[in-house]
Amino acid sequence: MENRNFQMDTQWNIIHYPEKPTGFGILIIGDERHFVDENKCFWSQNEGKLAIIDELKKSGYTIFSSNLYGRNWGSDHAVELAQRLYQQVIRSEILNNKIHLLAEGMGALVAVRLMEKMKGQLRSVVLLNPILSLKNHIELEKEHKFFYKKLMRELTSAHMKDQVTLEKELKNMSVELNFDWSVPIKIINIMSSGKSYNQSKQMQLLLAKTDINPTYIVPEKKKQLGYMMKKFFNQYEKLL
Repeated sequence: MENRNFQMDTQWNIIHYPEKPTGFGILIIGDERHFVDENKCFWSQNEGKLAIIDELKKSGYTIFSSNLYGRNWGSDHAVELAQRLYQQVIRSEILNNKIHLLAEGMGALVAVRLMEKMKGQLRSVVLLNPILSLKNHIELEKEHKFFYKKLMRELTSAHMKDQVTLEKELKNMSVELNFDWSVPIKIINIMSSGKSYNQSKQMQLLLAKTDINPTYIVPEKKKQLGYMMKKFFNQYEKLL
């Protein structure tokens, strides 16, 4: 069996099985385009993402992911479901209970909160083109009225709040990063557009007071992502 799809709280989830499992698991939290349905998911449909999954499966990783209510923007519901998925997978599969976390874009908002809530259950974290601050991301999008309106519609839906309440909360939101610094973190940024350049500048400001040095790569090097992630994860598997 290559993969198994199942539902939790109306949301589809998927487990990708390696041919020769090593007992280590990776939870993938996707970006805006991410989805999981009854028989497939974005990461198995997208050529570049599938190459990463194939590389990680080849190394024996059991990989699991959830639809997480679509464009969740780090909502409480998404964080809670991700935790429940972890618990379900640990119960049903033969896996070490300390897992790796791989999050892309918007998915980093959930990942950062999981790092606080899942202390002792995470082995390492890879963030790909991450959005680390919702407040800063919205400030960037304000320059593009159409995208800002669309983003605010998604946010009010995801967080189940009206726009006035949400904007007030965002205004008071701290931009300080609340990472669990005991978990090893690798950030990879693909410099593919002006937007990714602006996001990387914003990220550098957020990380200024930390010891994290992001890795920057050009789009032509994307084929190396699976290998880079595998190499990073492998460093933190010496202690079970």
